[in-house]
Amino acid sequence: MFAEAEADPSLSKEEFKPLEAKLRVALLNAQYQRLQKADKTLLVVIAGIDGAGKGATVNLLNEWMDPRHIKTLAYGPREGAELERPPFWRYWNDLPPKGSTGIVFGSWYAPLVLEATRKRPDQNSIEAQAAAIRHFEAMLASEGVQIVKLWFHLSAQAQKARAERLLASPETSWQVSPIDLKVYKKYDRICNAGQVVLNLTDSGHAPWVVIPSADEDMRAARTAEAVLAAMRQRGVPRIPSAFVAHARSTRIVDRLGALDYDAKVDKDDYESELGLLQGRLARAARSKKFQDRSLVLVFEGQDAAGKGGAIRRVTHALDARQFDITPVSAPNSEELARPYLWRFWRHVPRHGRIAIFDRSWYGRVLVERVEKLTAPANWRRAYAEINDFEGQLAASGAMVLKFWLAVTPDVQLERFKERESSPFKNFKITADDWRNRDKWKDYAAAANEMLARTDVAHAPWHLVSANDKRYARLQVLRHIVEAMEDQL
Repeated sequence: MFAEAEADPSLSKEEFKPLEAKLRVALLNAQYQRLQKADKTLLVVIAGIDGAGKGATVNLLNEWMDPRHIKTLAYGPREGAELERPPFWRYWNDLPPKGSTGIVFGSWYAPLVLEATRKRPDQNSIEAQAAAIRHFEAMLASEGVQIVKLWFHLSAQAQKARAERLLASPETSWQVSPIDLKVYKKYDRICNAGQVVLNLTDSGHAPWVVIPSADEDMRAARTAEAVLAAMRQRGVPRIPSAFVAHARSTRIVDRLGALDYDAKVDKDDYESELGLLQGRLARAARSKKFQDRSLVLVFEGQDAAGKGGAIRRVTHALDARQFDITPVSAPNSEELARPYLWRFWRHVPRHGRIAIFDRSWYGRVLVERVEKLTAPANWRRAYAEINDFEGQLAASGAMVLKFWLAVTPDVQLERFKERESSPFKNFKITADDWRNRDKWKDYAAAANEMLARTDVAHAPWHLVSANDKRYARLQVLRHIVEAMEDQL
């Protein structure tokens, strides 16, 4: 895999000059064509041996192309707020839009390479990290993100000679880091680690390209050729099933139909219990232990099921500085230019905070499915992607609770009519609400399948009968309080 690069091939100036001119024109043309089509994002992942000239080459790419449409993303070890969110959060958060190019330094490969380079690497950790990366890249590729990964490589002697040459001049010595100087002593271990990483994560939809890096012109030419080939690639590569997280097989049952829609609470009992539950929630949310956790609340359900009212009873017990409410509607142009989970990753809370979603990422398997706004392959794949997303949230310390507020068709009709006649509520009723009633059975079937495939221990669904609003609000509060008191 590294044999050619370790032979340190080179290009003469006579060979490089005409090639450089050709590549620069071709890269610019390809870049502008992609910008015009705006159907795919390109991520160029930079990795390889320290001291191989990665930084200089990326600077050259920015010089050869239009840097206004290149986003260089550089990451070091996670710190601060990043440690309070899943490891992939920062990469999701920074994804550039379709048509543009992102160059990624210190990528999601850094922890894997570090583990593989240890004297006694943890094979279980390596396998787990590689699997997470494969799923992440497959998800991005499925959503229109093209990935090419460049491993910069050279022989131990060439790496050492380059470092010594740069150190010899005050103008270039700043390019040499202490890590660069240690590569020569650990060269074999680094090469072995690289072989492991590339073997575990190379794929047709996210390929590795080894860049010979001893000669500056060869390095520049091979890098430009790899990026150009990626930019010119047409179509979407097939993603093998081994790289995709699969939805678990399960039996679909009518959980919505089994609810007790006659459940009620009288007003006096409601008022007294509401205050008690809100008091318990306030104490839990302000507790010292909660500062090491976060809370994600998802509210779904039929139109007019009372999601807004339930959310207000929750937030009444909270400090307004502690929570964020994200109302979810049809994605805007900025959101459509990125993978569908991107807009939700942006709202992942830090520790000590609460994120409330009034509708959520489940839109893909509900409204997008029923209204045929996305291809069947997309919503079928989404169950596993959602489970993976919520699993990452839970692993980073988030308590994830999901609520489906359910009403019967006749109660929904009563509330629709009430909204139409009320000057304070008529803004809540739209033509879509009326139209969706005609697809009640389709939405119920989609909801029941969603519940069956995504009700997991670390992110449970709570089905709440909401024909009686008071009963529903107490149920929501009770589930939140009990979960927080149990886990804190």
